[in-house]
Amino acid sequence: MNMQQLLFIVLAGSAGYLAFKGYKRIYQNILLGKSAPLSGRASDRWSNVLLVAFGQKKMFKNWIPAIFHLFIYVAFLFTQIELFEIMIDGVFGVHRFFAPILGGLYTFIISCIEVLSFLALIATVVFLYRRNLLKVPRLVKSELNGWPKLDANLILIGELLLVSGIFTMNGADSVLQMRDSIHYPSTGNLAISSWLGPFLFGSLDTVLLQMVERAGWWLHLMVVLGFIVYLPYSKHLHIFLAFPNVYISNLNSRGKMQNMPEIMNEVKSMLGMEATTNSEAYSEIPDFGAKDVFDLSWQNIMNAYTCTECGRCTAVCPANITGKKLSPRKIMMDIRDRTEEVGRNMASGDMKYAKNKENSVPVTLDAQNYDDGKSLFDYISREEIHACTSCNACVEVCPVLINPLEPILNLRRYEILSESAGPHEWVQLFNAMENGGCVWQIPAEREAWRHELT
Repeated sequence: MNMQQLLFIVLAGSAGYLAFKGYKRIYQNILLGKSAPLSGRASDRWSNVLLVAFGQKKMFKNWIPAIFHLFIYVAFLFTQIELFEIMIDGVFGVHRFFAPILGGLYTFIISCIEVLSFLALIATVVFLYRRNLLKVPRLVKSELNGWPKLDANLILIGELLLVSGIFTMNGADSVLQMRDSIHYPSTGNLAISSWLGPFLFGSLDTVLLQMVERAGWWLHLMVVLGFIVYLPYSKHLHIFLAFPNVYISNLNSRGKMQNMPEIMNEVKSMLGMEATTNSEAYSEIPDFGAKDVFDLSWQNIMNAYTCTECGRCTAVCPANITGKKLSPRKIMMDIRDRTEEVGRNMASGDMKYAKNKENSVPVTLDAQNYDDGKSLFDYISREEIHACTSCNACVEVCPVLINPLEPILNLRRYEILSESAGPHEWVQLFNAMENGGCVWQIPAEREAWRHELT
């Protein structure tokens, strides 16, 4: 085993270990949410995965960014083939392992990767321009200040380095094939590198050329390993989570809200109707809605980790458009940030975050025993959740089927039903509904009007 092989194995192994810890943390954080069974047919879910996740169906509601995003997406998928070969070459100390085996097919595959990489390069430059110079409104909202903006730019810069590594590696290799066919097996005429390589590196001597080829190879590898380790801390985690998130998405019609059997029985009792569920199951007053991440479902938390921060939801939100404080994107980012905080505190094992802080009693930090004195309301203001019109525009437009409305409704339910709080106008409305069955507090007139209609 030579030094390069050893270095490759050490770096790849270290990246794999760090990535495992990062993805394990995300998995454990998602499980902080309540269990919730998936409803609907599996065939419908797989259809969504094929159309929305693989097919990018929703992206094409806005053609220009959709096409550029497609370049990067398809290039990402195809580049994995070349990455697989790099892994084999790195472990076994060989060069272009698949080239002599696949022959002309190898030339076709690598040429496709080069064309797609070139298109991805153009798309990356366009995205950097739109985000930093053109300043598209949905990409410059206040919730993106600081780390979210830096995160987006870091990934785009990483993509530039990745594509540069591919063309440096292939370009230098194309020239070396003409000078040393024994150690550099023929790849055939590659679509871009076969002319770009001689143009850029044709005048270099062989030793320097070998160094350039290795620099491109290592640059490509290091950016890929960096991505793998970095993604659990980035919004670009959607590269992996978009597919399972689309699969678990709600199959119900837009506007159909989750029923609350406890409340439904109370309403039926008030109207003199027979309850349809076992009332004994609700003998104790339950907690309504959601106060913290433990009260949300694991799907809600996965939604938050899948959010691409593209801002399409905020751009179509009627409350945001009319100047209200609500931004559905910020809601999802806040849920993710709060989940990260809770996960971090629980992983620390520090009993100052426990409800029961008695050292003499063996306790552990879990959903039942956790209390750091904070909640989702420390991240999401009441004004934001009151501004939501429940129109589902944010749900409809999301390219990866995230549902910001569901956690907003649950926060409202906690405020109204558990805290007996809420906007003054709403409380009057609820009291009227509860006491008179009519929002206008004119039940007699309403009944008379209803009978006139019938």
